[in-house]
Amino acid sequence: MALTFPEMKLAVNIVLNSGNVPAIVGDAGIGKSALVREVAADRGAQLFTTVVSLSEKGDLAIPVPPLTDAAFIDTQRYGRLADVAYGYSHTLIEIIEAAERHPDQPIIWFLDEFNRGTQAVQSELMNLVLQRQINTLKLPDQVQLILAENPDASMTGFEQTAYGVTPGDAAINDRTVRLVLTADSTSWLTWAGDHINGLVKEYLEQTPGDLMPTDHDEDLYPTPRAWERVSDILNQTTELTVAEQETVLPDLITGNLGVTVGQAFYGFVHTRQPGLTVKQFYTQPESVVLATLKTLSPSSQQHVLELALTDPVWPLTQDQTAARFLFGLQQLPLDGQYAVALKLAEQPDELEILNQAANDQPSVAKLYQRLTEIGSQGLEA
Repeated sequence: MALTFPEMKLAVNIVLNSGNVPAIVGDAGIGKSALVREVAADRGAQLFTTVVSLSEKGDLAIPVPPLTDAAFIDTQRYGRLADVAYGYSHTLIEIIEAAERHPDQPIIWFLDEFNRGTQAVQSELMNLVLQRQINTLKLPDQVQLILAENPDASMTGFEQTAYGVTPGDAAINDRTVRLVLTADSTSWLTWAGDHINGLVKEYLEQTPGDLMPTDHDEDLYPTPRAWERVSDILNQTTELTVAEQETVLPDLITGNLGVTVGQAFYGFVHTRQPGLTVKQFYTQPESVVLATLKTLSPSSQQHVLELALTDPVWPLTQDQTAARFLFGLQQLPLDGQYAVALKLAEQPDELEILNQAANDQPSVAKLYQRLTEIGSQGLEA
């Protein structure tokens, strides 16, 4: 059995509320860290993270030699003894300091990539999981632990995985609650919300299996984390020219998603990218905009106008903006003009706002008149 993102959040909270330690198992890039961040935020907890794969034995409890005479004990018959103290990792010190400053605030200590640490490191950390104590240091009551692991071949259902992990021993497995996270496109797209590029969302709505395909290239392949990087890249390339996009985007996309899905997604992007950004549409010389529009298909031209229609930075109630939008609108075939006018009509009171602004702005008045004509022609058709 495996849990989707929202199901996993519910399960992790139940385990924490019961006083136990959840161990989230999932492929790299599937969203384990993002999930823990959301759990911490929902609980109002301060989050601390230790990447166990980067830890070494002794990081939590390294013997520290005495620093003052008071740390030595002189005996009558057995010589001078040193009362050795222990040093602790900086994260653990920060956790203790945070607990003292805010004794009523929950704290979550996230042990990420737990089974990619060595057996010695895992054993050292498990003293905290099992005993909540290491040497003389005790974890504050408000501290709760969450583990995250990659699958290994000893786990049921993951017999074919090949992560470089160190399987935990029976004591570790017996003291944690193993929960398996699965990639679910519906949940991921809901989580993605407005901060994921629209082209990524549209593509994954059409091909949900490409979020994290079971059959994929050997080296690079899509994960939810990879799709998030692709979204960020698309947001950064919106101001590039068409030629610049065609030069770099194929490699940027396949460098995240692998060749198979990367090429498929680039083909999708290539057909959907307007070839002209909203900023370029409104700021470049009219001759340049016209030349670019002529290189685009009617559907891409319409897409440019629809984007320009809804961008709040360029309101159509401004005379200069209205003039440029009318110019672009007139380049479309009549059915494209009607589709754009219909898009505007879907926005509450937008035509009435334009009508009011038309009183003292001639270009806004011309745009309003043209939209009214288009609407009448559409109704007659």
